[in-house]
Order: sequence, then structure tokens, then C-alpha cells
Amino acid sequence: MEFEGRKKVNQQLNIAPLIDMVFLLLIFFMLSSHFVDQPGIKITLPTALTAKVHPKEDIVIFISRDNKLYLNKKELSLNDLFEDLKGAMGNSDNKSVIIKADETIDLGLAVQVMDLAKKAGAEGLIVSTKTEKDNVE
Repeated sequence: MEFEGRKKVNQQLNIAPLIDMVFLLLIFFMLSSHFVDQPGIKITLPTALTAKVHPKEDIVIFISRDNKLYLNKKELSLNDLFEDLKGAMGNSDNKSVIIKADETIDLGLAVQVMDLAKKAGAEGLIVSTKTEKDNVE
């Protein structure tokens, strides 16, 4: 009787499931990562139940927590706001002004900014808020 030698077993590593898992992890981390919308000016918008989305934002006035004023991300004093706002109104087709103010600012400052915007020719004032669902992070 003649014996056959040992048969060689062909061992290969199947990496297809490993590649699938790497892609699933990549998609998970891409979808779950949080991106900052406006990294420059840190404000906490007040919450409103009836907030609406306004898609066009030409002229935006930011009022930060420490009462600093920004017109389209350019820092200004209250005295310079009127002239720059009037110039921005002349260059824009949209005559409405969006005010994004921190919820902790002084109400008197907000009223002064609204008054200056009306004097500069704003036809509409929009006070930016966030909805209840935006509070859940």
C-alpha cells in the first residue's frame, strides 16, 4: 500500500468583511460628527416656538454676550454702525436686517440697534431665534 503525502491546505485570509466593517465605521463617524456653523462669534440665540427659516441673509447684525456689535462679521462700535449699515443697505437688494443677538444681552442695546437699522433704511427687522428642536444636541 502506498501512502499519499500530506495534502497541503491552501490558507487565505478573506479581507472582504474587514473592508465592509471599515467602510461602515467611516460612514458612522462621518454622519455622527458635529460641525460648527459659525465659529467666529459665540452667541446663544433665544428659543421660540414659532421660529421660521429665512433662507436669504444679506445684512446680519450680531450682538455678542459681551455687547460687541458685528455687521456681517466685521466688528463695529455703536457709533459706526449707522454709517456702515447705511452703506450696506445701498449695496443690497434685500432691505431687511437680521439681528442675531445673544439671549443674555441688555434689551436697551437691542432696541438701539433696531432703531439704528430703521434709520438706515431697513424695511424689515428679523430677530433670529432657534427652535425647540435645535436645543436638543
